[in-house]
Amino acid sequence: MKETLILSSSPHIKSPETIPSIMFQVCLALLPAVFVGVYSFGARAAWIILLAIVSSLFFEAAAQKIMKRPIAIRDGSACVTALLLALNLPPTVPWWLVIIGSFFAIIIGKQVYGGLGHNPFNPALVGRVVLLISFPVQMTLWAFPTRTLFSGVTDTLSGATPLGWTKTYLMTHGSLPSTLPFNLSQLFLGQTGGCIGEISALALLIGGGYLLWKKIIPWIIPVSFVATTFFITGLFWMIHPQQYLNPVAHIFSGGLLIGAFFMATDMVTNPVTNLGMLLFGIGCGLLTAIIRLFGGYPEGVSFAILLMNAMTPLLDRWTRPRVFGEVPHS
Repeated sequence: MKETLILSSSPHIKSPETIPSIMFQVCLALLPAVFVGVYSFGARAAWIILLAIVSSLFFEAAAQKIMKRPIAIRDGSACVTALLLALNLPPTVPWWLVIIGSFFAIIIGKQVYGGLGHNPFNPALVGRVVLLISFPVQMTLWAFPTRTLFSGVTDTLSGATPLGWTKTYLMTHGSLPSTLPFNLSQLFLGQTGGCIGEISALALLIGGGYLLWKKIIPWIIPVSFVATTFFITGLFWMIHPQQYLNPVAHIFSGGLLIGAFFMATDMVTNPVTNLGMLLFGIGCGLLTAIIRLFGGYPEGVSFAILLMNAMTPLLDRWTRPRVFGEVPHS
């Protein structure tokens, strides 16, 4: 009996991991942040997360149906995008803003490029940045936790997130007060205001640690991202501590940890070589620090990752290993 010879392109490495299994584990890693967000902000946060998932799945299926592609909403990628988008939204956003964000994340950020594996930018960040630029008022109306882990009811801040409060105070007073209205433990545990999924550094570290343990994400990107941000913000803080925020506070606040572990590590939009990943993470950290320290926005993670996503093809080209025996071009 003749055996059929099947020819296919490389790579030929087999792995038990599938797209649905990877996406399921990413969703599992996001559950601590989801739990803290829903516990802290109540049913409103749960409604935003659910609406983001339902609308993202709808737009994914509709786009694939219109473009006559196989409907593949079961692969879990749309669910991951929806979770990341929802966790990067304030708990006060109106319902229609969630749907608009899902549309831009799935349709503009993903499907117009050909679907999963073809998008050059992280879809969830595309949706968030479009909302932030188009609806700045709704995207910067912050609610604060009605209850927090370990402390019950809290009223730590009023009117701004830690980064937003710092930026506003510096603009009006020129230097920071000796005592800030928040401390590192509150930032670590999730006892301040912010987006649904970014308030607890502990929850995000648990999820990120799980992904590293399961080897779903490379360690190079989050470590270089966080370390670069820490180094640059720490350098300015050491020079002028009255004008710049503590570098640990920079790490624990805003979207740095969720960006470093869950969005900068997107398999599709980051480089494939170790050197490329290192440069990618350093670039994300550098841009984040510059925007936070000197930019008009108090936060810079989303913009930093998207800008470095645009650099990914160049990083892959510059860091491509040379084939044995290849003669370099003059």
